[in-house]
Amino acid sequence: MARRSSGVVDAGASGYPPGGFSPADPWDTPDEKGRRGRRRGGSGDGGGDRRGWGGSGGRWLIYVGRIILWAFLIVVLVNGVRAPFERFTAGRSNTPAASDSTKPRFPEAAASAYALSFAEVYLNYDQATAVDRQRQLAQFIAGGIDPQLGWGGTGKSVLQSAHVASVRSDDAVHGIVTLLARANGRLFQLAVPVYAKDGAMAITGRPAMLPPPATASVPPVAQDRDSALETELQQPLTDFFKAYAASDAGSLQRYSDPPVTGLGNSVTLGQLKEMIAPRGDAASRTVTATVVWQIPAGQSKTSGGTLEQTYQLAMVKKGGYWFVRDIQGSMIPAGS
Repeated sequence: MARRSSGVVDAGASGYPPGGFSPADPWDTPDEKGRRGRRRGGSGDGGGDRRGWGGSGGRWLIYVGRIILWAFLIVVLVNGVRAPFERFTAGRSNTPAASDSTKPRFPEAAASAYALSFAEVYLNYDQATAVDRQRQLAQFIAGGIDPQLGWGGTGKSVLQSAHVASVRSDDAVHGIVTLLARANGRLFQLAVPVYAKDGAMAITGRPAMLPPPATASVPPVAQDRDSALETELQQPLTDFFKAYAASDAGSLQRYSDPPVTGLGNSVTLGQLKEMIAPRGDAASRTVTATVVWQIPAGQSKTSGGTLEQTYQLAMVKKGGYWFVRDIQGSMIPAGS
């Protein structure tokens, strides 16, 4: 009769530690195999501990995945609720803006025209025509105001020009129209109070004289001049300005591309006094030219004379020749 092995093997022969069992032992019972499996996979020895931690790491990945999924679902839910709410609140917030656009505003254009017409009367006075001035002022001023609007009744004033400089309003009916005026050879600003409602207007009080805008100090512009090009363009531009003064279509077609229109013999060319051609592209330049115009003597009060003016010319080179492409006023500060 065969005997079961005691299960003790020689460590040197089997390679297993003393007292251990071979995993391939055919005499293992199912219960013993289960206990050994639990010892190997559990926390009974060092090797079992390491395999146990591997299983725990897998569970942590599941937890992290669940957290990410829940975070995604929360973001989707929040955005789904917030989007219609924002559209609703945006619609409500836009309602006041729409109402602001329909809110009555001070009529700046109409008040400006009204103030200019008023200044024509207010800044022109003469004691010889005081009664006529008072009658004209009555068309502008509200009742209960001095009919001469502060004028003492003596002296003389002549208005040369007046233009709207600015309009300021505190509400839909009260405004200040500031005019840039020139009277008696002096430049100044005139603040005119205007009341406007339902298309009706009135000057509500005495205007105020203010100083003119200060004269700006313009810094000089340094340019690297192309003296060779200035010499090359001297004669062609002289001929161009002669044709420009006379509106000579044939000559203008020769010196400009596309052809420009001229001044219709309102002036004649005295001389091309100065030209500045900066260095730049070989096929295009922007040239500044100062010319002396001879003003024709008229049959009335004009007596001719000369007038210097500065132009900005856009030049292009085609087929070895320079042409004027465009002519404008110049922004470069003038010399002496």
